[in-house]
Amino acid sequence: MKAEIISIGTEITSGQNLDTNSQWLSQQLAEIGCSVAFHTTVGDNFDDNIDVFRTASRRVNLVLATGGLGPTLDDLTRDVLAKAAGVELQFHEPSFRHIEQLFASRKRAMPERNRIQALFPIGSEPLENPIGTAPGIWMKIGNAHVAAMPGVPTEMHRMYFEQVRPRLSHLGLGDSVLIERRIHTFGAGESAVEEKLRDLTRRGAVPEVGITASDATITLRIIAKAATVSDAEAICQPVEHTIRERLGNLVYSVGTDELHDVVIAQLRDAGLTIATAESVTAGLVAHKLANVPGASACLRGGIVCYDSLIKEKWLDVPVAMLNEHSAVSAPVAEAIAASVRTKMCSDIGVGVVGYAGPTFGGPDKPVGAVFVTVAGPFGNRSATFIWPGTRVEIQVRAAKMALNLVRLYLMEKR
Repeated sequence: MKAEIISIGTEITSGQNLDTNSQWLSQQLAEIGCSVAFHTTVGDNFDDNIDVFRTASRRVNLVLATGGLGPTLDDLTRDVLAKAAGVELQFHEPSFRHIEQLFASRKRAMPERNRIQALFPIGSEPLENPIGTAPGIWMKIGNAHVAAMPGVPTEMHRMYFEQVRPRLSHLGLGDSVLIERRIHTFGAGESAVEEKLRDLTRRGAVPEVGITASDATITLRIIAKAATVSDAEAICQPVEHTIRERLGNLVYSVGTDELHDVVIAQLRDAGLTIATAESVTAGLVAHKLANVPGASACLRGGIVCYDSLIKEKWLDVPVAMLNEHSAVSAPVAEAIAASVRTKMCSDIGVGVVGYAGPTFGGPDKPVGAVFVTVAGPFGNRSATFIWPGTRVEIQVRAAKMALNLVRLYLMEKR
């Protein structure tokens, strides 16, 4: 069975609200082995909604929709579903009584407009909503089963588990699972990573292996379907092993852990502490580390040395070095890493300098040029790279670069 998820609301298409419902529903459907082929977002326009539901009903077997079930004039879902199915709306007395009782329990008068929430397309089934005034709708349009649920996440979650999921089980869904194993890498571009895995990422490969890039993190997604979670994991395991073997130290985690999670875990295991001196990243490296629970056991602190005066006065960078190499240079990154390590009584010091734009240091130091040094008990390790992107993207990627350098430093000296 192939599914489509439809999110309804101009507040979503306008960018005012973020659509988290589609992501959540896709995750739930994966747990019962149902593949989601389409995510569609549509504003509060009647004709557009008709087109969306008719298109979905022709190309998939299951449609899950959220939003548009309220009492206001822009809540069109019930009318749209009736029109798409070619039927009229009819009044459902039990649903109306529930809405009345809900208002009474809150000691509020029910506006007459809420009466329309008890209207359902002929032939459909109401989906009870014990915590809200908007009941859902279960029906068929053509060959597709359609479940329309409220857009409020708490109401939608409960309705899915109590009303929709049992109906999906009745349709035969739930006898398999669909799992996704995520392998995160850093240090090579998307095309370079895929080149090493071309036989795994080809179309039609089983299990399916996809590749995505986000701020220089390249993620491999292994997707497997089987009767049980353990069976699906057994399908993923040899592919994960192959990916790890081919990519080596480019792989930094499997699952949800990010670089900062991995670095804190390494530091805790080694019993080491860390401090940062940051110019171009303006404290972002320390911020990411501090987001990890338990970071206080490892993170001493950080200095934002954006101005050369701070590098000179607080981190003892010689004026002669600043004049000869400039504040954005490999020697200065090394100097501030060593200095912050000493001043904060830390085992490891990290120094980050670079150009986030729009200014730069000349042909050999363009916008995006970043210099990082990790100074520690095993000596220093440095790296230089030129990152593309906007000012914010360069800062984020530079912070990841610094964290990854710490990760590799700790791996090599373990």
